[in-house]
Amino acid sequence: MNTVSRQIEKELITLISAKYPIIYVVSWEEDRVEDSLIRIAKQLGKTLYIWTLTNGITSSIPHADSTPTGTNDLVIGIDYAIKSNDNAIFVFEDLHPFLDNPLVIRKLRDLSKNIVRSKKSCLILSPILKIPAELEKEITVVDYPLPDIDYINSIFRNIIQTSQQNPDIKIKFENDIQKERILKAALGLTKTEIENVFAKALVKDKCLDVTNVDLILNEKKQIIRKSGILEYYDVEEKMDNVGGLENLKDWIYKRSKAFTQKAREFGLPEPKGILILGVQGCGKSLCVKAISSVWRLPLLRLDMGVIFGKYVGESEYNIRVCIKIAESIAPVILWIDELEKGFAGVKGSEDAGTTARVFGTFLTWMQEKSKPVFIAATANDISVLPPELLRKGRFDEIFFVDLPSKKERIEIFKIHLKKRGKDISYLDLEELAEKTEGYSGAEIEQIVISALYDAFDEERKICMEDLTINIEKCMPLSKTMREKIEWLKEWANGRAIKASR
Repeated sequence: MNTVSRQIEKELITLISAKYPIIYVVSWEEDRVEDSLIRIAKQLGKTLYIWTLTNGITSSIPHADSTPTGTNDLVIGIDYAIKSNDNAIFVFEDLHPFLDNPLVIRKLRDLSKNIVRSKKSCLILSPILKIPAELEKEITVVDYPLPDIDYINSIFRNIIQTSQQNPDIKIKFENDIQKERILKAALGLTKTEIENVFAKALVKDKCLDVTNVDLILNEKKQIIRKSGILEYYDVEEKMDNVGGLENLKDWIYKRSKAFTQKAREFGLPEPKGILILGVQGCGKSLCVKAISSVWRLPLLRLDMGVIFGKYVGESEYNIRVCIKIAESIAPVILWIDELEKGFAGVKGSEDAGTTARVFGTFLTWMQEKSKPVFIAATANDISVLPPELLRKGRFDEIFFVDLPSKKERIEIFKIHLKKRGKDISYLDLEELAEKTEGYSGAEIEQIVISALYDAFDEERKICMEDLTINIEKCMPLSKTMREKIEWLKEWANGRAIKASR
């Protein structure tokens, strides 16, 4: 048993011994939690009873009395626990769908009173945390963590021992670093998922080595897809695809080894995050994708619109799930695009304070998080963001991305033309940069694409005239939203680091 499991078991023993009325254990892993509770019951000299909707109340002791009849009705099951005089732990599994029922809530309140005067304890085990307001004072929540690296290593050793009996299967690692990579890749998976993905590798390749890391990461993608809250990004963008922004690039490159053990031994903390604000279409999102490529970390995108649900408590639950998923697969980059749209209503009261509560949870986590989750946020309109989000400690740095300079525009033209396999030797990029003063990187990309369509339609190679004509057709954002962009530049002056030199 690993250190984390021992700590959780110790906490549960303390809560049970102190007669806490109802302990709510949040976990997907019934088998692991039940194994822990069997050990706890044995240590405390208690009988362990488990209620499920399918089986009613059963005992973990093989020679115990047969299952009490009718207890698969939850109310009868709770009544059985209330009337029992046993020195016992009663565990009710998957209770969350029933916690809207007033009768169930009343019965649980009766049980919580009864526990104080008896030798019994009550636990609720569910993957979903749902607490009725009437039970808030009776319930204590315990999060049962996913397997840590030591636990994964023990699973790995068991698989090695089993696989040694099959001469066709090979398990090979050149050094401990390769083994550590595959173990860390499995962080964030449940015990069953870890066993399944290791078995899948053995069945598919007849081999378990460092090349199976991608297979394990694909399993994580499935988890993130199923959550419906976060999106796993397969990053193909490289820093070479970002034109200019030298100050921001330097900052990123200097922290490329920041998540290694060597950095910890040197005394460096993991980076917390950055906020990239600036003019629309100037490469903020592209930079976030490039960070993932440079640091070789998974990239998760959080859409704040998905967080906010229509039911009471759903939004708060979603942000907690998001945080838990991100932390479970750390180190990871959590990308929040257009941050201002998610938290613009913090000061309002239209949603009965839901946005403020979600924002408060997120803000506290940003400040206190201990897991290496790097937050990469982008914003276009800084004026609607709450000031407490911008203070030091939330983000390591705030960068301002301005409209590209002439030199950067030349670089952007080069990137987009070469990206599409075009010869630029006969094009006057200097002239094109002169003509696109005030244009964003996205607008320059669109000019290149439109020019390519013109050339393709006439079955010839692209020429200066194609590009010039499309420059004249394009109305840049710097003209249509001049006042807003000028205000943003003025705000950033002295408050944020310029991304470009």
